[in-house]
Amino acid sequence: MDEHTGWAVHRPSTLAWVHRHLDAGERVVGSAPLPGGISAEMRTLTVAARTGGTRALVLRSLPGTGRAAEPLTREADALTLLADHPRIRAPRLVAVDATARRCEHPSLLMTHLPGRAVLDDEGVADRVPLLARRLVEIHAVRPAARPPVFTTLTTADTVVPPEGADAEAWAAATDLLRDAVPHWTGRHLHRDVHPGNVLFGDGPRITGVVDWAAPSWGPADLDVAHCATTLELLHGPGWGDRFTAAYTDAGGRLAVAARARRYWRVRDALAFSEDVHVVTRAWQGSGRPDLTPGTVGARLDGYVTALMTPPDG
Repeated sequence: MDEHTGWAVHRPSTLAWVHRHLDAGERVVGSAPLPGGISAEMRTLTVAARTGGTRALVLRSLPGTGRAAEPLTREADALTLLADHPRIRAPRLVAVDATARRCEHPSLLMTHLPGRAVLDDEGVADRVPLLARRLVEIHAVRPAARPPVFTTLTTADTVVPPEGADAEAWAAATDLLRDAVPHWTGRHLHRDVHPGNVLFGDGPRITGVVDWAAPSWGPADLDVAHCATTLELLHGPGWGDRFTAAYTDAGGRLAVAARARRYWRVRDALAFSEDVHVVTRAWQGSGRPDLTPGTVGARLDGYVTALMTPPDG
C-alpha cells in the first residue's frame, strides 16, 4: 500500500517497535490515518497473521520535540485500569513508549474498537441518553490509585468572546472565573467525553470510549459540562441542557448548589472560546462543513448568554 509504505519509510523505528509487540508470525501490512485528532497523530494499523486473517490496532503518536511523556503515561495507566471495567468499553493497552526511547516520537499502541464517532444532527436524541449513561459508569469507577487532580487552564485573561458577542453576559461569565472554585466531591473523570470520542454501532449502541489521555480526579460537573458544551455547539440550542438532564436521570450526581453547577458549565464554555477555530477545523474534517467558526461562535455566544440569564429573565 502506498499509504502504508510512505508511513513505514518515515517511521521505521516505530514500525520496528510495533512489530516487537505483535503475536508470533504477525506483521503490519497496512496503515491509514484516523481523522479528527487535534493534538496527536492517530493511525489504524492492519496486522496480518501468518495463518491468514487480519486484525486492527491503533497507534497514537505525539510528533514534535519537547512533548511531555505524561499524556501517554496517563493513558496507559487509564487503559490498564479500565481493563477491569469492560462495560465502559475502552481500548486495551498493547504497549507504550512514552519517552520515545525506541520510536521516532512518544507512542502508544492499543486495540482497535468497532464503531464510529457520529457528529451528525440526525439521531442525536437517541444518542444523548446513551452518552449520559456511559459517563455515569465512568464516574462510578473507583481506582485504587487516583489519577492526578484535574487542571483548568482558562483564566479571565485568556477568554476570547466571539465577534458580536453579548458583552454584558460575557463580562459576567468571565467574572465567575475570578471567584473561588466551588467545593467539589471527587470522581474518576475522563476529561474529554464528547461525540468525537465515543464510538457508536447500529441501534444505536456505544461500542467504545476512546482518547484517555487526561483521566483526572475531580467533580463530575467538569465532564458533564464539557459534553454539554460540545453538544450545544454541534447541534444547537438546548442540547447542553438536555444532556445535563439525561445525566441526572441516569443516576449521575452533580453539585448541589445551583451556583456551583453554573460555575462548571460556564468555565467549560469559556474554555471553548480560546479554540473555536481549532475545534471547527477538526469537525469540518470529520464531515461537518456547516460548522464554520462563525456558526460555532454564534452558538457559543448564545449558550454563554443563556447560562448567565436568570431563570425568570
